Amino acid sequence: MFQHLAKPARTIAGKLGDTILALIATLHVLFALSLIVTLLSLSPAHAADDACGGKNLIADMRASDPARFAALERQAAAVPNGKGIFWKIEKAGVAPSYLLGTMHVTDPRVLAMPKGADAAYETAQTVIVESDEIVDDRKAAAALMMQPELTMFTDGKSIKDFLKADEQEKLAAGLKQRGIPLTLVAKMKPWMIASFVALPACEMSRKAAGASFLDKKLAEDALKQGKALKGLETLVEQLKAMDALPVQFHLDALIETLDLGDTVADVMETTTELYLTGDTGMVMPLMKAVSEETSADKSTDYADFEQRIVIDRNKTMASRAKPILDGGSVFMAVGALHLPGNEGVIELLRKDGFTVSSMSSGN
Repeated sequence: MFQHLAKPARTIAGKLGDTILALIATLHVLFALSLIVTLLSLSPAHAADDACGGKNLIADMRASDPARFAALERQAAAVPNGKGIFWKIEKAGVAPSYLLGTMHVTDPRVLAMPKGADAAYETAQTVIVESDEIVDDRKAAAALMMQPELTMFTDGKSIKDFLKADEQEKLAAGLKQRGIPLTLVAKMKPWMIASFVALPACEMSRKAAGASFLDKKLAEDALKQGKALKGLETLVEQLKAMDALPVQFHLDALIETLDLGDTVADVMETTTELYLTGDTGMVMPLMKAVSEETSADKSTDYADFEQRIVIDRNKTMASRAKPILDGGSVFMAVGALHLPGNEGVIELLRKDGFTVSSMSSGN
């Protein structure tokens, strides 16, 4: 597996890249996952004992093939706005606003936020998150139930119709570790089920114990402090973006995640440390390199993922944020993957007349 340095770099990079692709997609639906966890009433009994652990796999990749990894680093360095998760937004005549790239997890290191972000949050009059529906689980759940086809098989099928016997066994075992019987979620779409197994048990346990992921905490604190809270998307819009990807893409991601077993904690740690060091520009080059060296189908999957889950949503976020940012004194928090690139939120805001400058390279 990843921990063996003798493995070719292509094997390490390939599995890591594929799984980060699945994980990043999964993290985009943690809003919905938060609701499902609540609905399933997972037991929080072991929450305090579940340390995530995990190992950063980047060192393995660098050691296995330094030249190839150096090439990836050069690609990452060339990504516009690919370094840093905390940015200042300015426009003449109004108070400055701030933009934080987030990771939708409960990890205390992520919740701490980079230097200066706490002060910026305190002075803000308005807080923007991807979806303000995350503060009202009942209302959000009701909205999802109005369109069950986005999260469930409504044609009589279940996940068992798409998996081989051994794959079903792996899935049942992975869900059991998280206190979820397969029969309870069998009617869910594969990407919803992947949400439960793509995250380490510690993350699921913390959420079940009531811990809020970063975006939700920022939204909840805004209401407590009397700030205006604005959302850029609805949960249904987010779910439609995920559901628009091919079923086979989600099935492949689910199976690949199951094959990881306990090393999913390593993938989470790797992704988290990329985030904490502000290396958001590394994620897409890594995934693109993997897709190009595997199959044409994989390359198509990558392009489809990037367009639907990242670029299309970037445009929506930037256009809806503009009139709010025009008023100044805003703290905006969206997934960090939406920030970098020529079609990232930062560049789109610049095209709308804002000056956006980096405030931090990480925590």
